[in-house]
Amino acid sequence: MPVSLEWADQAAAPGTLRAELHWEGRPGTAAGITSALRNWKLVRFEATEDPTPGSDGVRYSFTPSLGVFSGVIGANGDIMVPEDRLRSVMANAAVGKATLEHELDRLLGTPWDNELEPFRRAGDGAPVRWLHAAV
Repeated sequence: MPVSLEWADQAAAPGTLRAELHWEGRPGTAAGITSALRNWKLVRFEATEDPTPGSDGVRYSFTPSLGVFSGVIGANGDIMVPEDRLRSVMANAAVGKATLEHELDRLLGTPWDNELEPFRRAGDGAPVRWLHAAV
């Protein structure tokens, strides 16, 4: 369905705008939103799906300098790191390709959180619209 966003000044970056939208849809919708928005090279965003019965949650974050981060979200809101990704990080750290701390931060999305946090806080009091889609 078509969406109309309410844009407001972004206090964290004067001269830019922000919009926020809460939505509901079938699992996989956040991936589609992320695929579309990541092509807008100058935009920062997050798209999050809550876990549902039979489907893990997922959070996508994007910044122009870092690109896309995706993390599986558990029922309690924590990022869940798959075993194969942990093993890869440990192997890279063991041979000196990267530090374990740096790689674990990337697995948890820390660089994206650090870059996006000022923009999140700048949205206090910003208008929010809820979007409901029939499945």
